[in-house]
Amino acid sequence: MRIERTRRFTYLAMLSAMAITLNLLETAILPPVFGFFRVGLANIIALVTIRILGVKDMIIVNVMRVVIGSLLSGTFLGSMFWISCGGIVLSSLVLVLLDHLHSSLLFTSVFSSIAHSVGQTLVVMVFYMQPGILAILPYFLLISIPTGLLTGTIAKLVLKRIKPLRKDAWKEE
Repeated sequence: MRIERTRRFTYLAMLSAMAITLNLLETAILPPVFGFFRVGLANIIALVTIRILGVKDMIIVNVMRVVIGSLLSGTFLGSMFWISCGGIVLSSLVLVLLDHLHSSLLFTSVFSSIAHSVGQTLVVMVFYMQPGILAILPYFLLISIPTGLLTGTIAKLVLKRIKPLRKDAWKEE
């Protein structure tokens, strides 16, 4: 029992570190698509976490990613922090729902990506009091599909190599 708890904590720490690192690297190195849209490589870790550890741990990884990532990048409690929170909250809700429904990983990833874009757009709209920002939402949704497919495909490849710790884990064909 103690070994299992230690293993789970170790996985959680490593996955959190990977999510934070991917988030910071993507922000620092990869240029945004169309000037302001990021691929969302750290979402790979959220997909992997929910499948191998479960919902509670995925939420912990996502919160750690946003809070620690914003602390390290100097954006904590600034507008970028709240925009990230909006995306993470909505995409995490979608991840939880689709995990409960045992949706395919690619389907889950695409809809999580779409939810992330919607969440961020809504926060920008409220934060800057600019309802006109909704005009670019269709473009975000279109870009969310290939980025969701990319992150879902990578997560699927990773999951083939990792043993799930969830008791209710299910294999995807």
